[in-house]
Amino acid sequence: MKVRPCAKINLGLNVVRRRADGYHDLETVFYPVGIHDELEVTTAEKVSLCVEGTDIQCPPEKNLVMRAYRLLAEHHSLPPVSIRLNKLLPSQAGMGGGSADAAFMIRLLNEQYQLGLTVSQMQQYAASIGADCAFFIESRPAYAEGIGDRLTPCEVTQLQGRWLLLVKPDVAVSTKEAYAGITPRKPLCNCLEVLRQPIETWRQWLVNDFEESIFPKLPVLAEVKQQMYDSGAVYAAMSGSGSTIFGIFDDEPSDIMSRFTPYYNRKLKL
Repeated sequence: MKVRPCAKINLGLNVVRRRADGYHDLETVFYPVGIHDELEVTTAEKVSLCVEGTDIQCPPEKNLVMRAYRLLAEHHSLPPVSIRLNKLLPSQAGMGGGSADAAFMIRLLNEQYQLGLTVSQMQQYAASIGADCAFFIESRPAYAEGIGDRLTPCEVTQLQGRWLLLVKPDVAVSTKEAYAGITPRKPLCNCLEVLRQPIETWRQWLVNDFEESIFPKLPVLAEVKQQMYDSGAVYAAMSGSGSTIFGIFDDEPSDIMSRFTPYYNRKLKL
């Protein structure tokens, strides 16, 4: 059985407090986008994982896909499987590639081996693997709180019919590095409230808190964001805690694409 784990962007990301357990409470809106990895699982004599595509420096047993399989195998009768993961999404990009792979693995195993898990049960398994994994069980726009695991479905109608441009320069941001520079604080405007306003107001009020500390360290990210605005983006921001900058355009952003040829870049209609 084959599935295509999708990516996401964050529409606003506010780090509101540090928790006693060392994690941080967030406020953000996860929005799924139509670029994907590829995941295939077949019954086999022994468990194995083959990763193709984007180079990932990760031992097989620590790969989130393998962790998802082991987690479900602890609680359900699963046969050994052969896993093929074709990584098309870049790593440390803030687009949730690894989390999506894990969540789609849970979905795939549930369907392929008729485990009978509910959406809520799959989300609980996913949340135990990673903070944003639960979102990818349904992969629909959601307002996220807590560590990213408390999800409330929402609509973002302002994006319909517009164009999305994703650009990831050849730099990486680790989650640990990103949080090290954060000073938690309650935002002036909740991101969900901002998203209900005209999109022209987002530039002023819809903030990713990680930009403040990451941009001085990696100025190329600030440069890409400014280039998007210079080329007509109605909104641009860093996604999550990674190194992808996304821009939202009224019209297809064809002219600007040549500027980003050296980088990972994708454009798609929303």
